[in-house]
Amino acid sequence: MATEMDIQMQLRSLLQRGEREAVEDLLWELVEQRQLYAVLRELEPFELARLAELLGDETFGEFLAELDPSDAADLLERLSSQEAADVLEAMAPDDAADVFARLDPDEARQILVEMEPLEAQELQELLSYPPETAGGRMTPSYVALLPDVRVDQAIAALRKVAAEVETIYYAYVVDEANHLLGVVSMRDLVLSPPYRTVGEIMTRDIVKVRATADQEEAARLLVEEGLLAIPVVDDEDRLLGIITVDDVADILEREVTEDIERLGGSQPLEVPYTRATPFYLWRRRVGWLLLLFVAEMYTGTVLRHFEQELEAAIALAFFVPLLIGTGGNAGSQVVTTLVRAMAVEGIGIRDFFRIFPKEFIAGLLAGVVMGTAGFLRAEILGVDPAISLTVGVALFCIVLWAVTVATVLPLLLRRLGIDPAVVSSPFIATLVDGTGLVIYFNVARIILHLHS
Repeated sequence: MATEMDIQMQLRSLLQRGEREAVEDLLWELVEQRQLYAVLRELEPFELARLAELLGDETFGEFLAELDPSDAADLLERLSSQEAADVLEAMAPDDAADVFARLDPDEARQILVEMEPLEAQELQELLSYPPETAGGRMTPSYVALLPDVRVDQAIAALRKVAAEVETIYYAYVVDEANHLLGVVSMRDLVLSPPYRTVGEIMTRDIVKVRATADQEEAARLLVEEGLLAIPVVDDEDRLLGIITVDDVADILEREVTEDIERLGGSQPLEVPYTRATPFYLWRRRVGWLLLLFVAEMYTGTVLRHFEQELEAAIALAFFVPLLIGTGGNAGSQVVTTLVRAMAVEGIGIRDFFRIFPKEFIAGLLAGVVMGTAGFLRAEILGVDPAISLTVGVALFCIVLWAVTVATVLPLLLRRLGIDPAVVSSPFIATLVDGTGLVIYFNVARIILHLHS
């Protein structure tokens, strides 16, 4: 198997001989093996410039679009401002905006000066929206038609712009002020008589998304409606751009990555993991650790509050780790599944009465199993039967409580506009620890007739 150094030598040799097709084939292999950036970052600036020249700005831009935007920006900064401007102009506008946003501010200003005025203005308009919104993910390369255009004229116009726009499968119908009126598909145009107007055959019931909406909402609508593209509009329904189906995979991958990192009790990384320094990783994690540490402190407070119960029945202490561990695990199972479903299936508070009964019944069944297992474990240890019963009943109640909290809290946070992934597994486990102990000792009071 060829090493990175062997591949770099091979690439340099192909560059020297000017073998464009061989270079392109090699780079696509590196894309598949996720080694493209690792190889390109070792090239000297003049070699990188030679590569861009050999491939052409458009093809080189395609390869940059395959990289993480931070990595692509790092490579662009090693080109001259004019060369970088040419590459950005050749890239899809949404990809160019992602990369441009990661450039050093001074370098970005110089590149902007070198760009064509219209291209620079388009880029700045895209960058005016936060990157996690539909506006930040859209491309302004779409087909727009006036409603009085005939079908044969529309088809002729599509032929002329087909190579420049993101997709020709949909053409959007707008008025003189660019307000979105409807949409017409390529199929509708081809099957309609040439003398009819676009306004006559267009679909008026349009699935659209606001520019300020979360990118995840746009991705979900595309998937649910089975569309190839979705229009992005402003508050006055003026068409700003589109998000295409090929953007969905990237959006969902980013969202899922962020959710997984939050579910693990960490702030999402804003740079690729391979470029993250130990200090950066510490900064992204230490805040959550401190928050969870503070939250965990109340577990000790609960134990101190029930000190007399522990003194009266010291065997109760043996089962504390078992109880809080089981409760945390039950809650983590639910919150992980639910947050994932909220991200992919668009589940929200409106689905509460469909979700909660399902999870509650599952929690009841899990509680019965775990309560029985806890009772049998206590019996095997030879403790007083009353304590075995306490452990079994408490486990049943704690599992049911953990499932309830883990079901309700993410839905409530989504309703309040807070990312439900912040209810990470460590957070749920910490929350259930203290409340689970309260349940445990109150069950002990009732069954063992203990008095505070």
